[in-house]
Amino acid sequence: MESSNLSRKEQVIRKAAELFREKGYAASSMRDLAQKLGIEAASLYSHIKSKEEILQNLCFDMAAEFRKSLDEVEKLNISAAEKLSKGITGHIQVMAKDLTASAVFMNEHRHLSQPWLREFLLLRINYINRFKAIIEAGVRAGEFKAEIDRKLAVMTLFSSLNWMPLWYDPSSAIDPNELGKQLADMLVNGLKK
Repeated sequence: MESSNLSRKEQVIRKAAELFREKGYAASSMRDLAQKLGIEAASLYSHIKSKEEILQNLCFDMAAEFRKSLDEVEKLNISAAEKLSKGITGHIQVMAKDLTASAVFMNEHRHLSQPWLREFLLLRINYINRFKAIIEAGVRAGEFKAEIDRKLAVMTLFSSLNWMPLWYDPSSAIDPNELGKQLADMLVNGLKK
């Protein structure tokens, strides 16, 4: 999306995401952000209340995107292996849509204050548990190995997926959909009988 199509608040949030990814949330100041935008620091406050409001927007908007992607998968009348595969591909596509926001979401959420941090962590736990439920359904259906540790399986899955903002190059030959399929094949096939 071109920045000319974004509201001024969205432009501020996007530039802040770049800054947070480069310097880290704690080391970034509103003055740094204003400089990155080429405006006076005081002007920022007509678009945004605080640095933390920006972090809240980034984290909760990304969480909503992840949930929406999985909502669509869970509605499908397909096998657990197919659901897990589509869930993985959807997760990758959400991350690839905005690698900068994804990196902030993965690495900087810990700087949210209470009660925002608690709410964010609950959303994340719920999302992870929904993947765990798909794996458990696959075990019950006989698609996946009965002896697998479900927690280990889901944590391995997310450990594999959530590093993507650090290594994925959008200009590479592999597009996010194909990347998602390849990762899903590797991860899901390890669970199958």
